[in-house]
Amino acid sequence: RLHDSKIKDRVFNIGDRVILFNSRLKIFLGKLKTRWSGPFTITHVFPYGTVDLSKTDRPNFKVNGHRLKRYFGEDIPKMVVPDLQTFPKDQ
Repeated sequence: RLHDSKIKDRVFNIGDRVILFNSRLKIFLGKLKTRWSGPFTITHVFPYGTVDLSKTDRPNFKVNGHRLKRYFGEDIPKMVVPDLQTFPKDQ
């Protein structure tokens, strides 16, 4: 009971960015390899923790909310070239 009272509920909202936990079993190495993939955007939150995720190049899919973690990173910014001023060269 003490342990359960310390666990915080994960509350996700529409538009939040999350990463998805994937576990894959590597048969040849005999080890369990874990990976986080994403980021994904939440499009719909269902009752009992089911979440609908979307990504630009993939169709939407549903996952359990326990497999998600909030993503705090930023997108890679596009290269911006500021306006450069030229000054006459001293002689």
